[in-house]
Amino acid sequence: MIDLYTAATPNGHKVSIALEELGLPYKLKVLNLGEGEQRHPDYLAINPNGRIPAIVDHEAGGFAVFESGACLIYLAEKTGHLMPLDAKGRSRVLQWLMFQMGGIGPMMGQANVFFRYFPEKIPAAIDRYQGECKRLFRVLDGHLANHEYLAGDYSIADIANWAWVRTHRWSGVDIADLPHLKRWRDAIRARPAVQRGIERPASSMDLERDGEKGAERFAVDARRMVETGQSLQAPKGAA
Repeated sequence: MIDLYTAATPNGHKVSIALEELGLPYKLKVLNLGEGEQRHPDYLAINPNGRIPAIVDHEAGGFAVFESGACLIYLAEKTGHLMPLDAKGRSRVLQWLMFQMGGIGPMMGQANVFFRYFPEKIPAAIDRYQGECKRLFRVLDGHLANHEYLAGDYSIADIANWAWVRTHRWSGVDIADLPHLKRWRDAIRARPAVQRGIERPASSMDLERDGEKGAERFAVDARRMVETGQSLQAPKGAA
């Protein structure tokens, strides 16, 4: 059994999707980020960085793993699935995983902060981060023009990037002119394990249902988490 400490964020959903895809039994332990549960001493013993997600593998003697990318690699290596075993294939997956960890995630995260969460709008900052998100999306689109998935077969690289790309509307970035990215986004969204994973846990905010007024209410409530540096919830209705 694996314990998954998580919340409804792109990084959290990476790991729940992977667990669902791999068919591993796990127990969901949702942390209330607004109440600061990620900073409780018991959780800091699992993840000293005080962020989500983290996993504890009881089959491995209670082995703890923090950082979403590290969790994905651990689960793939534990099962022998979602990442090739040969050196070149493994490297291809890790390259695109690092692309998400070092680019897509941080840039979309900053776009979210300046576009959605800061009460004061700073156009230069919004343009900077939305522009970089769009550049990274074009990189994905160009690669996907000639590849069904990012690194050969469907892998943890696809899961990691998709969990963020699906929320592009929340970052204020349009992908209507990126047909290959849209094709890939929709194909992954149709996978039953992915559909289950993004509901564990489900976000309280749905862009399609609640609209921009609902988004603003959600953003106001979330601003205090920006002050703590914690990643925020991912809205529904983005993919």
